[in-house]
Amino acid sequence: MADSSFDIVSKVERQEVDNALNQASREISQRYDFKNVGASIAWSGERIEMRANSEERVKAILDVFESKLIKRGISLKALDAGEPQASGKEYKIFASLQEGISQENAKKIAKIIRDEGPKGVKAQVQGDELRVSSKSRDDLQAVITLIKGKDLDFAVQFVNYR
Repeated sequence: MADSSFDIVSKVERQEVDNALNQASREISQRYDFKNVGASIAWSGERIEMRANSEERVKAILDVFESKLIKRGISLKALDAGEPQASGKEYKIFASLQEGISQENAKKIAKIIRDEGPKGVKAQVQGDELRVSSKSRDDLQAVITLIKGKDLDFAVQFVNYR
């Protein structure tokens, strides 16, 4: 019997992030506490740029954006937001999206699977993802439950389950 397998990846659906950003922008333009403070949120290349005239307001914009991401099912672990920076009379926060599993994070997951997972489960690093394979589908389900239970400092998804 052939091995069953799945991939552990860290990807962000760009369209969902775009939708969350548009919703946050719409809410910021309508909310009373953001009137006349120069509040805005938009893409700036590959990063997301948030602007306002005070540090509290720019943090509030980030909070609104994070709530929209959560509603769209995107993990906040994928969002890497910087600290507010003063730029002239306004404050800015730049946020970027983290995608792909780094080599050391992939090794960390593989070690968790080796140490705590069922016997006979193999994990191989393939670029920025991790392939997990086993003869038993039940063992693969146990690995998914194990990884979901761990508090990793990056977002993971499970794809190509076969």
